[in-house]
Amino acid sequence: MNSDFSEFLSKYLQKSKNSKYSIPLAQPTFDNLDYEQGIKTFLSGNFTMGKKVQEFEKKFAKYLGLNDSGVMLNSGSSANLVALSVLKNLEDKDRLKQGDEVITPAVTWATTVFPISMVGATPVLVDVEKNSYNIDVEQIEKSITKKTKAIMPVHLLGNPCKMDVIMEIAKKHNLYVIEDCCEAHGAKYKGRKVGSFGDLATFSFFVSHHISTMEGGMVLSKNNKFSEIARSLRAFGWIREIKQKKNIEKTYPDIDPRFLFYLPGFNLRPTEIQGSLGATQLPKLEKFIEKRIKNNNYWKKKLSKYEHVINLPNTEKGNRHVYFAYAISLGEKAPFSRKKLVTYLEKKGIETRPVMTGNISLHPALQKIKHKKTGRLPNSTYINNNSFLIGNHEGIDQKEREYVSNVIEEFLKQNGIS
Repeated sequence: MNSDFSEFLSKYLQKSKNSKYSIPLAQPTFDNLDYEQGIKTFLSGNFTMGKKVQEFEKKFAKYLGLNDSGVMLNSGSSANLVALSVLKNLEDKDRLKQGDEVITPAVTWATTVFPISMVGATPVLVDVEKNSYNIDVEQIEKSITKKTKAIMPVHLLGNPCKMDVIMEIAKKHNLYVIEDCCEAHGAKYKGRKVGSFGDLATFSFFVSHHISTMEGGMVLSKNNKFSEIARSLRAFGWIREIKQKKNIEKTYPDIDPRFLFYLPGFNLRPTEIQGSLGATQLPKLEKFIEKRIKNNNYWKKKLSKYEHVINLPNTEKGNRHVYFAYAISLGEKAPFSRKKLVTYLEKKGIETRPVMTGNISLHPALQKIKHKKTGRLPNSTYINNNSFLIGNHEGIDQKEREYVSNVIEEFLKQNGIS
């Protein structure tokens, strides 16, 4: 696009930046290149998924070291639904069947849990570690029954789960592993990117995530068969996008191959605009991650002296936490409530929110679906009642970092903490 349009775009975008918060939880990651490519794609007349989506699928799969396995969808929630539906549509005797159980953490996002129920399985909620917010691996084996078919760990807030232990348990009990990486783009466990361990992995590209396609998600797998099933399920269950379509056509010669429905699928297709945004966003991902890590390191250094009353994010040595947001949890001896601290931050222009769903077993929606709990979930309940998030993203620079830490210190000192 010509320079006049680029100049107009820059001025328009500057005017459109509007938030009542000085430090919002998230902000769009788009720059002029993203908008220009999105507009070009729109003007091309190619709207539903095509070459741009395929380009992003290949590039993101390569980034994770998973070859050509990417299946882009319209959201991360859809990615979880499709990943579970892949297991349901296997022809093997070990496919996911009605009443089978899937183990997943109680502190999570709603559409990690709900799709388990939607495919006819039973979510089994286990407690999380208080400091990492991730699934407590010691609780996994305690939750396994004859009906258990899969483990669905969530790399919550971009902090990698203990994947070596999880994979060892899965191998021992012949279970599938679906990694929910929707908040963990580029996170690494012992030097290896999350999403590359399990049988299937899911990602989200919602506007608040590390990179964004506005809405969007992706399913990936090391198993080509799983990827093929996901491609069919994404678009009605037809065979148009799958690599084995010629063989299937021969089996059903009397059906028009353009409209040959092989599996009971959905319509969860992304648009070409989403694909074009993914392709322009991905090269910036590492830079975005570096900024989030820099923000965390600054806050950790400035606020660590108060860790007797507030708990700050941590990760195991050798891992890379990519900080979807910045989690703060009140210590058990904190002389103030979460509500009091959160109210103070909000008044100072620092947006806050709960840690995802908190303990999802406490939500009324769970009364409407069959589920199980392992134990009383004490850590999940503690996080539900005492933890919250503030923003950690590429829009936060030195000025914003200092402001956040100064406001928190100001509050603590006002409450007698030194």
